[in-house]
Amino acid sequence: MGESKLFELQNILRNMQSVLIAYSGGMDSSFLLKVAKDILNENVLAVTADSEIYSSVETESARKFAADIGVNHIVVKTNELKNKEFVKNSPDRCFHCKLSLYGEFIKIAEAHHINQVIDGINFDDKKDFRPGMSAATKLKIRSPLLEAGLTKDDISSYSKKMNLPTWNKLPNPCLSTRFPYGTTLTKENLNTVEQAEIQLARYHFKQFRLRIHDNIARLEILPEDMKIAFNEQNRNEIVNMLKGFGYTYITIDLEGYRTGSMNEKFRINKLPSDNI
Repeated sequence: MGESKLFELQNILRNMQSVLIAYSGGMDSSFLLKVAKDILNENVLAVTADSEIYSSVETESARKFAADIGVNHIVVKTNELKNKEFVKNSPDRCFHCKLSLYGEFIKIAEAHHINQVIDGINFDDKKDFRPGMSAATKLKIRSPLLEAGLTKDDISSYSKKMNLPTWNKLPNPCLSTRFPYGTTLTKENLNTVEQAEIQLARYHFKQFRLRIHDNIARLEILPEDMKIAFNEQNRNEIVNMLKGFGYTYITIDLEGYRTGSMNEKFRINKLPSDNI
């Protein structure tokens, strides 16, 4: 892999002069934050949203990384569950969420005299169903990784060369992705699935998601990790643990873990809202 994409990213950031980064703590936004810090020094502000829809583990991870590289970092409380359009969990849920969230980030950027709000969307994200990208476009939020043509593999490779601890960090999107569209989102069901996933992490699956369909808990794990789940002791522990959280039926998805499985039907036929 050449350095042309990295140079392009650096030039994009340099021309912005000052940036507020919508910082989740994931691999993509951590890489973007580090490159921005190296180019713009003190003219970088990272802002992380904290609410019931985000994993508390991810929020703490974001705090640590920003502190380690010396970036000014703000964690702001957000109230997605007060947004009726978000709570009803329609397929354009992310549009309404990002529209509100980025609106708050724009206000923070203006208060700090920052030129541009940017996010960590990369070139591969164009392949998925992401209504939130439409909100970014509407509010003129820029995506430097996408503009520079950086893929997930590119970002991982560059991050490894830069010795970033996030170079192989797995994605952990907001907790609403654990529920099918149309399932009303509440503080209780979001907290329950977060706590269940914290318990599942004890089994050291390489990657997993717990998807909730009413009283059915559907566990997605990589095929090579199914032997862990089907170990008799582990299986009994997992079943009992998840039933203890109130789920009646416990299943393992034979297709295995895949990013954004709730979006699969939209990748071919995108909704009109994706073009808002």
